[in-house]
Formats: sequence, structure tokens, C-alpha cells
Amino acid sequence: MKSGADSLQGAQPGEPMAPGLRPGTYARGTETVDAIIKAAHTVLIEEGASAFTIRRIATVSGMKVGNVSYHFPRKEMLIKIMLDELLDSYDKLLESEVRQPDISPEEQLRLIIVICLDDIAGKRTTRLFTELWALANTNAFVADRVRVFYQRVHDFIGDAVAALNPALSPDEVHTVALYISASMEGSTPFLGFEKPWSAKMPLFTAIAAKALVDLARTITPEQIARQA
Repeated sequence: MKSGADSLQGAQPGEPMAPGLRPGTYARGTETVDAIIKAAHTVLIEEGASAFTIRRIATVSGMKVGNVSYHFPRKEMLIKIMLDELLDSYDKLLESEVRQPDISPEEQLRLIIVICLDDIAGKRTTRLFTELWALANTNAFVADRVRVFYQRVHDFIGDAVAALNPALSPDEVHTVALYISASMEGSTPFLGFEKPWSAKMPLFTAIAAKALVDLARTITPEQIARQA
């Protein structure tokens, strides 16, 4: 995981760090910072992207605006922490539940798909990511952090695809992983938390787990080349 300075500078290649982005002014684990991050989650999930401001986060956390902006001069720094910590939690979950020597590559991929879709069905993920997508439309930094997040998700999926279908090249593995990820993320507006067909998410998950694992196991480089 990159440091705050590296990640912030890496978001917009070739550009200096934006004014006000002071690395090292926050330390995860302190009571104040934890309260700010918790409030940021609450605002984004419960009130949406339009309410996601330092002032509103300060109000929800019960702090003064100056206290919040001292640790997080820009709201984008909070987005970075949210996504980094979410990736870290996914990685730990996969390490404990999926990446085990007695679990076959086919079952590992199936578990990843089930875990991802179960997550999408929850309130936090449905609302968090729809709001992040909205912010990414107009904020280059957020767009880059969302891209980095999904790139890591594709790597998680790709590791399982590569083990299941070793005939595929790295680029072909990425193509299949991207397809699997897009198929799952596309369910969010239809089957996510409180969405129109959320009751069908368990059935969708069962169908997706079978269909996507079968695809990853059986697709050949020649079939991918023909589509291209």
C-alpha cells in the first residue's frame, strides 16, 4: 500500500501535489481521526455525494471544521483512506477464506464471486460505490482512486482465473477478470441494497457463480482472439 504522499502525487501523473494536501497530518487509530473517518462514511452512505463536504463531515462528527480540515485538508484524502482500507479488508478476507491450499482454483473463484455479490447486496457497498461513481464523474482524483481500487479487485479475480485456466496469457486473464468484475458490478443498480430486484440477489448469485466460473474454466485463447 502506498503512503499518503505517494498516492496523492500518483493520482495525477506529472502534476505537483495539489495545494492543501499535507501528507502525515492524520494517523489512523487515533480517536479523532477514527471519528472523522466514521463520519465521512456516514455522510457518503446516508446523505450522498452532494453532502460530502468537510463542513458536513465536521457536523456529523461533532467537531469544528478546523479540527477536521487540520487532519484532512481535502475530502479526497478521506476517499483514499476509505478505498485503501476496503481493499485491505478484502485482502484479509480472501487470505483467510479463499487462498487456502485445500481449496481448488475453481472453488476459489466461486467463493470470490459469492463474496463480492454478497457485499454488493449490502447497504454499505451499494450506496458507497454509487456515490463514489457519481463523484468520479467530476473529480479526477476520485476517478483515479476508484480506478486503482478496481484494478486491485481485477488482480484478486485474475489470480483465481490464471490458476483455473493456465492456457490464458496475462492479458487474456485480465480480460476475463474484467468481464467477471463488470458482470458483478453491473448488478448494483438492479439487485443492490433496496434496489428494485434485490430479492433475487441470492438466485442471481447462484447463477453468476456457476456461469462465470464455467466461462473462466473453459474459454480458450482462440475464442478470445476471435471475439477481438
